[in-house]
Amino acid sequence: MKIMVGHGKEGAEERLNKHGISRRKFMKFCTAVAVAMGMGPSFAPEVAKALTKGKKPSVIWLHNAECTGCSEAILRATDPDIGTIILDVLSIDYHETIMAAAGEAAEEALHMAAKNPDGYVCVVEGGIPTAMHGIHGKIANRTMLEINTEIVPKAQAVIALGTCATYGGVQAAKPNPTKAKGVNDALGSLGVNAINIPGCPPNPINFVGTVVHYLTKGLPELDDINRPVMFFGKTVHEQCPRVKHFDAGEFAPSFGSPEAAKGYCLYELGCKGPDTYNNCPTVLFNQTNFPIQAGHPCIGCSEPNFWDEMSPFYES
Repeated sequence: MKIMVGHGKEGAEERLNKHGISRRKFMKFCTAVAVAMGMGPSFAPEVAKALTKGKKPSVIWLHNAECTGCSEAILRATDPDIGTIILDVLSIDYHETIMAAAGEAAEEALHMAAKNPDGYVCVVEGGIPTAMHGIHGKIANRTMLEINTEIVPKAQAVIALGTCATYGGVQAAKPNPTKAKGVNDALGSLGVNAINIPGCPPNPINFVGTVVHYLTKGLPELDDINRPVMFFGKTVHEQCPRVKHFDAGEFAPSFGSPEAAKGYCLYELGCKGPDTYNNCPTVLFNQTNFPIQAGHPCIGCSEPNFWDEMSPFYES
């Protein structure tokens, strides 16, 4: 397959090559996305086609109460540089972290993007403070609640990226003085029904796979809390490489113990894998690792209210 669609005289393949992403590396990434979507390697050309189509979807990327770690997870991902791919295949017309504009120019960019005659996709990062009409979070002298109320309901599709945007995150942990909420909780009364991609941070491939599904097949199948089933349909425990030790009753008694070094199950050290739905064991971060493989228990970061309900994160 030759990837030559794009803007003007230069195709997507040429643009990605300029950023050091070869066709081979790009197709390897497309295969990883296809497999994560449950479509198998044969779907990789369709992933590539979706990611290199001539007309880029317009994206408004809003930031609320958060650490920007979800954006960083995408921008810092390597082998390949997922950030470069995302910036190349999507027209991110407003993103407070990476946009060159500032001040009034940034506000104008938001207003222009919202007026796009072809519509836009809205990605929301961070919890939305709702106490006292949202006064605890403001941008350009407007509350985050006001901005989200204006922009999000008009989007063709909404993706809540990260646990803060999906469920409120650490901002919503008790006592939650700002009354921070996830997108659907805060804006559901306005008809918003966002796709939830939780995780602290979420795996970039889960985000890319959701975008690809939207571009090729429409909205993906969601579970009862709006997570794509293709990524969040099984528990971490079910897919864990240490599950054989769990089944055999072999548990690490402490970090640094000989049993831990042998890869014994971390359940007795506080692992929340049996209660956490995510594909971390099969879709590794940077195709390299995930917490349990690195010797750290799962803390359940893709579950609602995990700061309150999953703590303490360690047991002894």
